[in-house]
Amino acid sequence: MLLNFSPAREPFRTWTAKGKVRTSMPVRPKIATESAVMRAPVLPLLDTVHFPGVIQTILIGREMSVRALQQALKHDREALLIGQRDQSIDEPKAEELYDIGTLSEVLHVLPLPDGTMRVVLRGMARAKVQKLSYRGGYFTASFEVLRETPTVGQQAEALAREASTAFQQAAALGMTVPPEVVDTVASIEDPRYLADLLSHHLPSPASVKQSLLAEPDPVVRLENLVRILAQERQVLELQAALRSKVERELGQTQREYYLREQLKAIQSELGGESALSEEGEEFRRKLEASGMDELTLEKATAELKRLERAPSSSPEGMVIRNYLDWLASLPWSNLSEDQINVKKAATILDRDHYGLGQVKDRILDFLAVSQLSNSLRGPILCFVGPPGVGKTSIGRSIAEALGRQFHRISLGGVRDEAEIRGHRRTYIGSMPGRLIQGIKTCGTRNPVFMLDEIDKMGYDFRGDPTSALLEALDPEQNSQFSDHYIEVSFDLSSVMFIATANLIDNVPAALRDRMEVIRFPSYTEQEKLHIATKYLVPKKLAEHGLTKDQVKVPKASLETLVREYTREAGVRSLEREIATVCRKAARRIAEGESGSVPIDRETLVTMLGKPRFRYGIKGRKDEVGAATGLVYSEYGGDIVTIEVSLSPPFGEQPQVRLTGSLGDVMKESALAAMTYLRANQSKYGTGEFRYDLHVHVPEGAVPKDGPSAGVTILTALVSAFSGRPVRRDVAMTGEVTLRGKVLPVGGVREKVLAAHRAGIKHVVLPEENMRDIDDLPDVVQRGVSFHPVTDASEALSIALA
Repeated sequence: MLLNFSPAREPFRTWTAKGKVRTSMPVRPKIATESAVMRAPVLPLLDTVHFPGVIQTILIGREMSVRALQQALKHDREALLIGQRDQSIDEPKAEELYDIGTLSEVLHVLPLPDGTMRVVLRGMARAKVQKLSYRGGYFTASFEVLRETPTVGQQAEALAREASTAFQQAAALGMTVPPEVVDTVASIEDPRYLADLLSHHLPSPASVKQSLLAEPDPVVRLENLVRILAQERQVLELQAALRSKVERELGQTQREYYLREQLKAIQSELGGESALSEEGEEFRRKLEASGMDELTLEKATAELKRLERAPSSSPEGMVIRNYLDWLASLPWSNLSEDQINVKKAATILDRDHYGLGQVKDRILDFLAVSQLSNSLRGPILCFVGPPGVGKTSIGRSIAEALGRQFHRISLGGVRDEAEIRGHRRTYIGSMPGRLIQGIKTCGTRNPVFMLDEIDKMGYDFRGDPTSALLEALDPEQNSQFSDHYIEVSFDLSSVMFIATANLIDNVPAALRDRMEVIRFPSYTEQEKLHIATKYLVPKKLAEHGLTKDQVKVPKASLETLVREYTREAGVRSLEREIATVCRKAARRIAEGESGSVPIDRETLVTMLGKPRFRYGIKGRKDEVGAATGLVYSEYGGDIVTIEVSLSPPFGEQPQVRLTGSLGDVMKESALAAMTYLRANQSKYGTGEFRYDLHVHVPEGAVPKDGPSAGVTILTALVSAFSGRPVRRDVAMTGEVTLRGKVLPVGGVREKVLAAHRAGIKHVVLPEENMRDIDDLPDVVQRGVSFHPVTDASEALSIALA
């Protein structure tokens, strides 16, 4: 809907893009009641000032403005436009409006789809507000029209000419003004209207324009305008000078580029070579001092010549610079001096790691051979073991013992072959692989590289990184290792590679064949207690600003932490629990509760909560149908009670049930034990199988598998069928065949340690596993009696009461 209230005389109008302003040059209207008090609705203005004699288009969207406009349309189409003091306020109060505004006539109103209104207003006269009242959701003002001082005399004419000239000069220098306004300004004779029109088009803040509106004397307004326009002209001249300077500099750069190209063309015609730039000479010095071989130096020199011919700002030049930087920064011939001393290495390993006797012996054997042969070329070591047993940290100790740099490369989750061999230089942002990056970081050609989590690499459409490692980890090939980015051979034969893995089965066979596997066993409970006492507790006390006198952790509390708050092969969780205890103790001391905090079982429950794990202990009495077995997992060993129950059958044929989250191998082991017992009923006096048989392994939520429970299941079966109880101080392990033979199993060391911890005095083992007894601590060998068996009948004679 278009509401048209055009006056009889249509003025000349202009339009600007910003602010949607329309202006004209109408004859200044005359207000019949200039000295009388008038009333009109108020339109508050944001970021703009409306001047008398100017037609301006504004957008109205606020509720109070819309209501004031509607009120003006209902009466004489007159409204008072007043600016806000604070432009950030959406709903201004009376005191936040200026007291000088412009009485205006509403010419056009155009509602827009977004709910706002486009209103064309013509300023008629300045007005001074006497009183503002808020009613009906909009402001109404009582005001009087300001009389303006007559503009006669030479001063007013001179100021008008100066203001007009300054405005035209500013427009010529770039001030944003419509061209038709510039043409109109020169023809205006009335100094009052000229001052208002120029004020409207000034690129000044609303506060400056408001000061011009509030000035009733046209001569003073012109003086202020001349001053403001002079400042604006100075700013525009400075901008023009800066713009001209930038254009000249850009032109000079282009000129230098064309001259360089012409010089190259002239030198090419004359048959001469271009002189090396300062950058080229610096690259040549670095390349010659890097110690690279002749073939590599020829390759680098050829790239350097390409760089000289390429434009300085071209993408090809940047690629070549990065490539030459990499070539010059690699330690082609820099070798750190080895300090191979077996005794020193043994001291460092014992200082940093407790236990791991077999692992240390294998490492020291390797170093001893290297010391005698003066070379470390040999098998690539691969440390395999559960998390937290010291695989990565022992690599650091080896580097320290050798006096070499240590660099760790985490391979967990790596799926891109380019991570190992690098990217081709044709790709944007390409760079060498991690091996070459590590060589540059270390600054020597013979560091110790720790390839961490080698079993957790994957492969996809981007390639197989494990295959890319084959060349690097082969002592016969890594002297000519080729990186896609470097494009020349680099000698990795002096690098000592140490890989780590949790499960060796996940490593491809070809890669596994190139490495010598050293297995890290789980820490025993005694080793964990020793590590906690000697290393972890002092370390955490120091980190938390505590002393041994303030926090006392007895051995019994450490045993509780190991047994009931952690279940792991290493000591990482134990370290975290000790750190938690130290934090809680530090808080108590800081709050002044006590000067020292003794850590007992009750304190541990308060600080850490209830125990999270339980460990096996031997039974209180001999029981029928319940035999104690030994189990092993990556967290260590434990004991478990296997239960057998007989019940009248529900159907015509007896049923067999196996429960307790058993794996396929363990189920087959139980079936083999039952088949052997059924075939030897008369030998053990069990009678016929006329009952439903239920075999259960407690802690059903924990998956269990493996063949080592065969002899234990057989013992529980015989006990249930014969009614003979099983001795509570006997634990057993071993695989049973259909002929009753007891075969060897794994994890004997951890299993026996668990039995000793649980108070078991007799352990039944396969005879072939007796060789593993030598790996046990002396205190365990003295406290446990071992019974080697080869046949199931031997185990039954020991276990049954």
